[in-house]
Amino acid sequence: MKKVIHSLVLVLSIFLISCSEPLQEKVATTQPVYEDKPYLQDLSIKYYKPEGVELSAAFVDRNGVIQVMSDKGIMRTHDGQFLYPGELVLDKTYRPLTDMNIAAIDVLENQFVYLDDEAVLSNAWAGKLLIHHNLPKASLMASGKDFEFLISDGKSMEFLSDNTVAWTGDMKDDQVLAIKYDENIFWVLGESSLSTFDPVNKIISKKVNGAGFTSFAIHDNKVVIGSSTGYIEVNKNTGKQIGDLHARLPWTEITAVENIDGVLWFGSTKGAFMLRDDGKFNYYYGERWLPGNIVKHISKGEDNSVLILTDAGLGEIVFKEMTLHDKAMYYEKQVRDRHIRLGFNATLVNMEKGNFDTGRLSDSDNDGLWTTMYLAGEIFRYNVTQSEDALENCRESLDALERLYSINPVPGFPSRSFEREGYIERLHDPDRWQHSDESGWDWKSTTSSDEAIGHIFAFGVMAELMDGDFRSRAITLIDTLMSHVVSNDMYMVDYDGKPTTWGRWNPEYVNARPKMVGDRKINASNIVAMLQTAYHFTKKEKYKDKAFELMNEHGYLENLMRPMDQIGPAPEDADDWSKMLSGSWNHSDDEMYFVGYWGLYKYAFNDSLKAMYKDAIIDHWELERPEKEGAWNIITALTGTPEFDLDEAVWYLQEHPMDLIEWDIMNSHRKDIEFLGPNFRNQTIAEVLPPDERPVQRHNANMFRLDRKSGNGTSEYSAGDIWLLPYWMGRYLGVISEPTK
Repeated sequence: MKKVIHSLVLVLSIFLISCSEPLQEKVATTQPVYEDKPYLQDLSIKYYKPEGVELSAAFVDRNGVIQVMSDKGIMRTHDGQFLYPGELVLDKTYRPLTDMNIAAIDVLENQFVYLDDEAVLSNAWAGKLLIHHNLPKASLMASGKDFEFLISDGKSMEFLSDNTVAWTGDMKDDQVLAIKYDENIFWVLGESSLSTFDPVNKIISKKVNGAGFTSFAIHDNKVVIGSSTGYIEVNKNTGKQIGDLHARLPWTEITAVENIDGVLWFGSTKGAFMLRDDGKFNYYYGERWLPGNIVKHISKGEDNSVLILTDAGLGEIVFKEMTLHDKAMYYEKQVRDRHIRLGFNATLVNMEKGNFDTGRLSDSDNDGLWTTMYLAGEIFRYNVTQSEDALENCRESLDALERLYSINPVPGFPSRSFEREGYIERLHDPDRWQHSDESGWDWKSTTSSDEAIGHIFAFGVMAELMDGDFRSRAITLIDTLMSHVVSNDMYMVDYDGKPTTWGRWNPEYVNARPKMVGDRKINASNIVAMLQTAYHFTKKEKYKDKAFELMNEHGYLENLMRPMDQIGPAPEDADDWSKMLSGSWNHSDDEMYFVGYWGLYKYAFNDSLKAMYKDAIIDHWELERPEKEGAWNIITALTGTPEFDLDEAVWYLQEHPMDLIEWDIMNSHRKDIEFLGPNFRNQTIAEVLPPDERPVQRHNANMFRLDRKSGNGTSEYSAGDIWLLPYWMGRYLGVISEPTK
């Protein structure tokens, strides 16, 4: 009975709405604004090692020179910058060092100190540091004050002071793994113990017993000891363990621990991670960040960077101060340098190990959609900045989108893509490509609804925010596409005279789906938005009449207003197509909804409908909040609501990796995240991971996807639709400020 009453109310509402005069605009509620101040953006510079070389430690000196200890001698970095990896090469700059059997490196007063089979020495201080020892197999060293050193060969130890061996001892039944100096005390880690050596009284004292120790660091008033099962904390003064074993980590097999400027860093056999103030971790895994995943050593780098040495080379994690606007300018260049194909916003593919010079620009089913999202972002950018560069980008993208309509023989039908003749067998889905009447060109058929809603979105933004030729061309394209749809009984009809698989907004198709199947709601929402946009700019009554016909006579308002929590799997007695459509949550639908919300809300026929649409948008946004999706939060701000998770939108923009290459990513092994059981939305974990820890993906993908393992480093996404659209829309809507100093 409740559903019947609800339906009657909706029917009455539609009748009243279609007859009512527009209501007075309400005073806009004040929305929060993010002040675009500089923040620290992390990125990686990688240096790969030669084959057959084993690495053990890496340090940087006061000159910014990085040296790496290897079994072949001292190595140093060569070339290398962000996205353009360098390599590790043997350091031949000082001939005597190449003739020595160097076994360890350390830094003292930001100068390199070396340990070989005879002495501790340095080239700093005019080479005056030279202290001989009696441990020819020594490979461990720590520098103290006043040029004092404690060295070890894993069993025996020697304390070097005043240019002589001042003490000799050992760890008895334990193997020495690492030595560190802190506040006048040397700390010595064994496989099953932690001890101190007092350089004044020449006394070694055991502080902790344990098992499986691997590494350690001094942090605040604690000693943090890594093991094969996590890490423990020990009070530095009392030697007593603080709390339990820490095992809720990205990975528990710890290989390195380091305190860098008061922040704890951990290396493991599956990447590196940094402990944040909130008790969670920033995780650095895979070649987005590191040459290899087995971490050998961690140390402080130059200018707030961190050196992470792995089994495959050195990763330098750089923290660079920038604003969101700075990041946008980087991404603008990324798109123009590597992602424009015939004016389309395209993906770079077939790269070798992330090398851009080996890649090629690829066609896509969604060349039109990705380009409309990029185009809309550039329109917002032009509106905000009046940038001539943005204007030229708009012109080029509009040219490509406009040609989608003219390159095929079907009036008003947008092609998916086009390419020069002769490549069909090498393009995606060769069977969908057709020869064009234009000599030398082919075009792609079977265009779907996500392309259509993207076109109407971008053309609507252009018609509203740009003047002259841009505006008139955009309105013509809106009218062209929507005339095709209306004249073909609410279908997109292909070259063969048949509706495409997904270009279907006819009630016979839409309402054949059970009410809980998402396609019923999304198709109704999109087509009403498209018809409203067409009417708003052309003032042709056929669009308004068709929209109210669909809402009044075919329940499309009820369809689009259906709460998101009622969307779910089709019942057992549903048709197979409906079951296929509703097997799980469709994130491509989310993208279509939110892109369509621009026309649904902005160009509502009257304020009564506008208020209802706002409720539908916010209802959808509420369901999407766990994904912390930057675009969905920013688009929701369109409604004027003061609550749209601006902080999460900024988090999305800041945390997005600068490197958009599709590196292999793994998170399903992690011990620091809460996994969920199978569910309709495919939400794998309780809290979504930051974008720079998960696979790179567009807005139509599941933000809870944990892993990607396929063709490591073979392709790169464009930032045009992924990042620039939400950023520039945020600037246009005024919820993100211009950069501040």
